[in-house]
Amino acid sequence: MTQGDLTSALTAGLGTKEAATAVADTTKTHTFYDMLSSASDMSFQQLLEQSISGLIHLSIKIAIACIIFFVGKWILKKLYNLLYTILVKRNVEPSLRSFLLSLTRITLTLILIVIIIGVLGINTTSFVALFASAGIAIGMALSGTLQNFAGGVMILLFKPYRVGDYIVAQGYEGTVKEIQIFNTILNTPDNKTIIIPNGGLSTGSINNFSKEATRRLEWKYGIAYGDSFDTAKAVLTKMLQEDARILKTPAFSINLSSLDDSAVTLVVRAWVKSGDYWNVFFDMNEKVYKEFGQHGLNFPFPQMDVHLDHTNN
Repeated sequence: MTQGDLTSALTAGLGTKEAATAVADTTKTHTFYDMLSSASDMSFQQLLEQSISGLIHLSIKIAIACIIFFVGKWILKKLYNLLYTILVKRNVEPSLRSFLLSLTRITLTLILIVIIIGVLGINTTSFVALFASAGIAIGMALSGTLQNFAGGVMILLFKPYRVGDYIVAQGYEGTVKEIQIFNTILNTPDNKTIIIPNGGLSTGSINNFSKEATRRLEWKYGIAYGDSFDTAKAVLTKMLQEDARILKTPAFSINLSSLDDSAVTLVVRAWVKSGDYWNVFFDMNEKVYKEFGQHGLNFPFPQMDVHLDHTNN
């Protein structure tokens, strides 16, 4: 009975799906029996020659796979060194550099392994499907972590801040102590350690106080009504000129800001190097407090005048 006759007979007695399954199983069985029958019909000499031919063919495949392996390893090493040189020349952060090099090495090694498996005659479809399934599963399980990872890569590449910068972000402020691939670590002025995920930092607003070389300082001082504005301006000008940390360009300015309920308010603006910001700010406040009184300038405070009427109604 031919395979067509068998299929017709099975289809008549079974459903189409059951018939197809039965035909497939029968075909496999016939193939196996055909192989056994063919082997039994061979003489010992023919069987030996066929075995030797198979071994030679397999040996050639193994030899080619070994050549591809060693050549591939050499190429991988050259590509690794080239990428390392490029990253060093571009001054990429060490943490990101290490990650990119490791990722490149693993990816190229997996590709080399798949090529070698294909040369040996093994079906690589299942391996590719396995890697793809593993990647999807890992991506779904680590979605939040991958977001932080992507944020870390963006931060290390575009460098909105560096280690040592003073930043305000995500409701926290402090000096950047370390930039990791998943988190950024801040050290606050009162010596607290804040760990912020990079995902939010890469998509949110960041105020980097250390990005620019200079910063503008601003003070507001109040003097009492009746005090001399010219005297106050002269005293402040002398203080600013004597402080070598105050930059000459841009020039400082002293202006009358507002006439408030209890004080005449002066606003003082001056430029300093970013590293001198707080020292100059506090020193200026101390000088003003000590010297204003020596020049007849008074610090006003809110007050209320109460008048009592003793007239009898």
